[in-house]
Amino acid sequence: MAARAAKPPRLYFNLRSPYSFFALRDMERDCPEILDRLAWHPFWEPDGTSEKLLAEALPGAAFPYQAMTRAKQFYILRDVRRLGAERGLRLTWPLDRDVWWEPAHLAWFVAERAGLGRVWVERAQRARWLEGRDICDPAVVRELAEEIGLDGEAVAGATDDTLIREQAARALVDVVRDGVFGVPYFIHGSEPYWGLDRVSAFVASLPAAPEPVAREPEPAALVPGRATDIGHAGGCG
Repeated sequence: MAARAAKPPRLYFNLRSPYSFFALRDMERDCPEILDRLAWHPFWEPDGTSEKLLAEALPGAAFPYQAMTRAKQFYILRDVRRLGAERGLRLTWPLDRDVWWEPAHLAWFVAERAGLGRVWVERAQRARWLEGRDICDPAVVRELAEEIGLDGEAVAGATDDTLIREQAARALVDVVRDGVFGVPYFIHGSEPYWGLDRVSAFVASLPAAPEPVAREPEPAALVPGRATDIGHAGGCG
């Protein structure tokens, strides 16, 4: 029996979390090639429809989220301010009035389909934490999506799209099965790494990327009556 292929290292991100924002921004600066090697998974607090679909897909499952105490909220305000200052960032703390995380996170599935998943995460997080935009507002989500070249109609309709809702439910099942309880959350093999202060440990756990296999240059076709300069491989002569 053939051995089962190992899962690629996984990243769980969230468009609401300042810690997810800092982690991805740091990695984009310090080791962007690592981000290319990860399987990206969204983590968000589901609405009623998503909770129902999660329960149907995985009976007895519950999304692992608990509301923060007031003391923890005040601590995070101070902590995020410190972390932003360390990075030279002037943050705008967003006011989440009508909380609905589906529009922004389901838009990620549309973006991923178009090969723009990582671009969408960067744009949505920047809008929230540096521009003070409300990414719970479907109109704002559509505007941001169109900025990066996504189909505005597809993004606007994502929350009513049966296939995307089913895909989102499977993503929430992954959250539950992987035991993810916060972000950023990384998994390499069976080892989990949670939090901004575990990014370096996760990166260090990864094997070096394989070197690209050098290909021998194909011999140039000889054209009678003309000289041929093959040059060296790479064409940087």
